[in-house]
Amino acid sequence: MVQVNDMYYALSSDEEIAENGECGGAVTAVLKFLLEENIVDAVLAVKKGSDLYDAVPTLITDPADIIESAGSLHCGTLNLAKVVGKYLDGAKDIKIAVTTKPCDAMTLRELMKKDKVIQDNVVMVGLNCGGTLPPVRTREMIEKFYEIDPEDVVKEEIAKGNFVIETVDDEEKEISIDVLEEEGYGRRSNCRRCETNIPKMADLALGNWGVIGPLAGKATFIEVFSQKGADILDKAIKAGALTVQDPIPKGIEIRATIDKAMVRLAKKWQGKDFQENGGDLLSIVVRYQNELDKCIKCFGCREACPLCYCTECTLEANGPEWISKGELPPSPMFHLERLVHVIDSCTNCGQCEEVCPGEIPLAKIAHEINSKLQETHGYVRGTDDKKSPLSYFPMPGK
Repeated sequence: MVQVNDMYYALSSDEEIAENGECGGAVTAVLKFLLEENIVDAVLAVKKGSDLYDAVPTLITDPADIIESAGSLHCGTLNLAKVVGKYLDGAKDIKIAVTTKPCDAMTLRELMKKDKVIQDNVVMVGLNCGGTLPPVRTREMIEKFYEIDPEDVVKEEIAKGNFVIETVDDEEKEISIDVLEEEGYGRRSNCRRCETNIPKMADLALGNWGVIGPLAGKATFIEVFSQKGADILDKAIKAGALTVQDPIPKGIEIRATIDKAMVRLAKKWQGKDFQENGGDLLSIVVRYQNELDKCIKCFGCREACPLCYCTECTLEANGPEWISKGELPPSPMFHLERLVHVIDSCTNCGQCEEVCPGEIPLAKIAHEINSKLQETHGYVRGTDDKKSPLSYFPMPGK
């Protein structure tokens, strides 16, 4: 019987999935099993679009189509929680399994707290993540540093601190992520600062970290983080969808070491990106005023944010002059209003910054403020069901 906190090496019992899926195809096997057994009505995942740099969300209802989502796409920068909340009506009338990077899973947790997503109808199949890469800059990076036509790349991965690419001619090249990032390339800036690499807030967390010995590169490391995840994995194993074995103890240590190293790297980037004097929300916004003055009030940040949920946006309501007036740049209160709405839940997913035509470092601003909230109140968003300290007023002496 599978229990919460159990760990396994796992691979698909289906030869096609094991061969075409990533690291033995365990993720694909779990998703296919969920559909075949009618545990979920659909699977929300990503698949390759026009090329390797184009990851698009896909809703799959036929188990035979699950193979389309196999493999990793590090240029897949979207947050699937937005799809669940806005386009699937919070999973109110559908049971779905969602492949979630840590920021996707954290965002879903926050939406569940706000009753915008039905927790009982969602299975989070978490994927370890060391960061995603911006598609356009990645193409440029491959041409500049790898001296390869981006169209000739058939596979990419992040392994042992390197960004590795494989071409149509079976040529393989790798360069240190640190080297690329010092040159202004590599992972997205929000991913560099992210301290959450293993999605412990999901039902299951899967990845290749810690798989050593004969199964290295051929199996996936699975850790169970909820009773829902334990029940699903137990059924999948008993049905023969997965072949599992206990992980090698040294592999568990290596996985933990990698995670700690990634956290240290995130802290380093936070040190570079955040100013030591920090300050409160207002002082941070004032410090970034020159950047915020680039705002043209296109509302792209609001549209991209998976946590914006007001039926009538307060930024467009018939409110005070400093919000509704059409002058540019907008008043600092325009940005403060939006930050107040999402800051305690912001998961640093970077969607706002990615769509901003003014290239305002919106995710960095929000992350810096959020880190102050964490430092002051010890509250970490998206990790559990605890309420934000901004959602209630503690009584004196409590």
